[in-house]
Amino acid sequence: MRRRKSFFQRLSVLLAVAAIVFYGNTVASQWTEVRAASAQLHVNWLMLTASGGIVLVSYAVLIETWRRTVTAWGEQLRWKEAARIWFVSNLGKYLPGKVWQIGAMGALAQQAGVSPVAAIGSSLVVNLVNIVAACLVVALASARAVTFAGAWFVPLVAFASVAALATPWLLPVLVRLAARLTRRDLPEPRVPPSAILVALAGCTAGWVLYGVAFRTLTVALFGVAAGTGASYVAVFTFSYLIGYLYLFSPGGLGAREYVLTGALAALSLESGAAATLLVLTSRLWLTVLEALPGLTLLALGRARPHHTPNPDHGPHA
Repeated sequence: MRRRKSFFQRLSVLLAVAAIVFYGNTVASQWTEVRAASAQLHVNWLMLTASGGIVLVSYAVLIETWRRTVTAWGEQLRWKEAARIWFVSNLGKYLPGKVWQIGAMGALAQQAGVSPVAAIGSSLVVNLVNIVAACLVVALASARAVTFAGAWFVPLVAFASVAALATPWLLPVLVRLAARLTRRDLPEPRVPPSAILVALAGCTAGWVLYGVAFRTLTVALFGVAAGTGASYVAVFTFSYLIGYLYLFSPGGLGAREYVLTGALAALSLESGAAATLLVLTSRLWLTVLEALPGLTLLALGRARPHHTPNPDHGPHA
């Protein structure tokens, strides 16, 4: 078992490095042009600040979405605690694999007094529905983006949608199967259908806000955006989705940038050195906005929320 775990850890690192090196070579081949383009930039700091503000609003929406998904299980979680848990667990995306982020969110939620079933179940539901919402946003935002995504995109949308809608019935079956295979007594989750609807609405809004922030960043750098807001929403969401599904690369690093560069060119939004500059700036800007709050909480020693048991359920095991 340890050998198998070690093998998959090494494989994850190799694939992550491969994605980073692959995109790094693309950047290196255009570095002279990128430097020339960056030298001619006159950053609109007001628009850059607006872009960051929109990203922070999207975070607030996603935090509230997850908090309401938790309350759909009959649990209570204050917004301040939910924000702390969300930002700290979000640091897990910078490790290969997505299980760290989900596991950290579930563990921190339990420390805040949320039942294990609601803590882990809500995290799984939001992550699954997030994929569905991303597919739907891309499909609705731009037909050209769907064409760029390839023939497999429509089946993916259909499969993800069915999986999300079936979650209330599918998740208990999977837990029973896991309990049988591991011979452990695992609590059987009952996913409220309302949790799916809340998560779908919130995640969809989050993706749209991300795309709007990306277009605003484009205006901040170049003074104008070459396409509609829907086009930028589509290309950003699609690239983020690919990075999200590329489990082996931390934060989708390399894979997300490669896809975003290609999508920008395919939809005639940006190309060449300008596209590379925009993509690199977007990654740096988002990394700061995503990681800084969580790192600050860890540095201040406030990452662990105070235990506040739900009075309706009593202390949890």
